[in-house]
Formats: sequence, structure tokens, C-alpha cells
Amino acid sequence: MGRSQNSFIKQQKEKRKQMKKKEKEEKKKERQENNAKGGDLSDMMAYVDEFGNIVSEPPEEKKEEKK
Repeated sequence: MGRSQNSFIKQQKEKRKQMKKKEKEEKKKERQENNAKGGDLSDMMAYVDEFGNIVSEPPEEKKEEKK
């Protein structure tokens, strides 16, 4: 009786292992598909304005006068 129970437990462990592997593979594919739409460098850039706030547009060039 102990022998058949051991083989059953081994089979269950193997099934769980296969399911986890399959889920991990599906998550990996999903991440790759979502990442494929693009991560343009200009989209990832952030700028800091003169008040220290983070903004997505680059600040306007200011011409400084020398005195």
C-alpha cells in the first residue's frame, strides 16, 4: 500500500510542477507581448522644472543675459 501511495504523490507533484512551468511560460509570453509595443527613449524621459517638479516635456531654453 505504501508503494502505490508514493507513486501517486510523485505523480501529483509532477503535475503541479508542469502546471507551474506552463503558467510561468504564459506569463513570460504575455510580458514579451506587452513590452513589444515599444519603450521609446523619448517616452521614458522625465525632466525637472525650475521648481523641482517632474514633467514630461523638456523645459524651454532660456537665454541668460550677462551683466
